[in-house]
Amino acid sequence: MEIRNYNPAGDEKKLFDMMQEEGLEWKGHWGEEGAPKYKAALAQCIVFVAYEKDELCGFARCRNDDGFGVYIYDLLVRKQKRGKNIGRGLMDKVCETFPGDVVYVMSDVDIYYEKQGYSREGSIFIVRHS
Repeated sequence: MEIRNYNPAGDEKKLFDMMQEEGLEWKGHWGEEGAPKYKAALAQCIVFVAYEKDELCGFARCRNDDGFGVYIYDLLVRKQKRGKNIGRGLMDKVCETFPGDVVYVMSDVDIYYEKQGYSREGSIFIVRHS
């Protein structure tokens, strides 16, 4: 397994194909309206990709909040590759990249992170819907 920085030229199509395989849950990211916004978000974030040979197996998208923590916004592992510690590897890569910072994850899949042994710290609320 190789985990490295995202390169739009070689990784973008594979990443969007993987999100599309997830179906409607990720449509806001890969759909006609969401794709341009998500491409812009990827360009502004730190993104890591996990590969097994030439197959994209997963990715993590995060931001450094200038010393107030690193926030992981997205973590996705291809369905067929789940249970092989790829998500854990991506999370570890974020932690290694920012050794002095607290790393937070923004999630609606709490059970996964609880299984990993991560502790809960607060919650997120929607202030205004778009």
